[in-house]
Amino acid sequence: MAQSLTEIAQSLIDANKKVQLIYAFNGIGKTRLSREYRLLVAPKNVDEEDDVETGIKVLYYNAFTEDLFFWDNDLDADVQRKITIRPNGFTNLALNFLRDQGLDVNIISNFQHYTSPFITPRFSPDFSEVTFSIESGSDNSIENIKISKGEESNFIWCVFYSLLEQIVEIKNTLPENRPNNPFNNLEYVFIDDPISSLDDNHLIELAVNLAELIKKSTGLKFVVSTHNALFYNVLFNEVGNKACYMLKKLDDGTYNLKPLNGDSNKSFSYHLYLKNTIEEAITSNSVEKYHFMLLRNLYEKTANFLGYPEWKRLLPEDRQLYYNRIIQFTSHSTLSNEAVPDPTEPEKQTVRLLLEHLVNSKYWQEEIATAEPALANVSSTQEVNDTI
Repeated sequence: MAQSLTEIAQSLIDANKKVQLIYAFNGIGKTRLSREYRLLVAPKNVDEEDDVETGIKVLYYNAFTEDLFFWDNDLDADVQRKITIRPNGFTNLALNFLRDQGLDVNIISNFQHYTSPFITPRFSPDFSEVTFSIESGSDNSIENIKISKGEESNFIWCVFYSLLEQIVEIKNTLPENRPNNPFNNLEYVFIDDPISSLDDNHLIELAVNLAELIKKSTGLKFVVSTHNALFYNVLFNEVGNKACYMLKKLDDGTYNLKPLNGDSNKSFSYHLYLKNTIEEAITSNSVEKYHFMLLRNLYEKTANFLGYPEWKRLLPEDRQLYYNRIIQFTSHSTLSNEAVPDPTEPEKQTVRLLLEHLVNSKYWQEEIATAEPALANVSSTQEVNDTI
């Protein structure tokens, strides 16, 4: 059915789903759709475009979010390069919240994880400016560098994600225990393509982390749009109570939001790519912390397909030992900022052993004819029950 973006945005708001996933090619109108969605939830005052009242109802991440961050390159002296955050009603509230919650540590940690551990952002006391330095030793630090466009996009996403992460943590507490903040009334979150410039391994990890945050949130409705098939598929496999769509632009300038149901989503390959990613890390001896997360995800999906009550039931005989090792690298608190050490060589071998166990036990099979991944083509319910 042909609709305007405003009509589609209204249908997304009205839908009784916690999560709505939208796939669309670049240039179709995802960013404009997120803008319409935001304006329908919380219309702006015509006379005061940037005025945002306390009690924010909608939070969105898109190209407009990135436009709030701009470079002051110090063209005269070419020394004091910094990112300045445009002040308006929303950013003033958000930056005060980030500062009061001490979230600069979270932002820096997330940014360094997705880019480089040597690039360090530094916030000004009021969080309105950010400088960057390369920390390669006490004698080799380079101050006030300009980061790349991709690194800049990652930094802005880390600011947004750390903000959303803390909001979810607070909203999950009892109302009487919540601190007074402008996000207590938040109901809607629209996220448009937060994955520019990420390699596929980090893209998967970002999607898994976002899905976990969505799943544990209460009282929020999410719309996530993307042009990236892998990112879409990870979210599709990770979140429940969802509706999935493809957004198309018609020749007459109207739009169609086509539901994607069941087999329509098979074209977004995920499990096979996940398996190959882990295998490549094992072959190159480059297993990192996030590969434990990918391995756990692979076990969870296999267990769900087979009908196992717990994914650890698929582990080798000494289940608790392997379960604890995996949990060590895949569980963390967003509030504690506790660092998890890099995996040791024996722990890296655990990834190899557990992947081989999953494959050699025939929990995983690939359909050669269709080149589509299939998890354990079990011949009968009895066979599933016997393995359990």
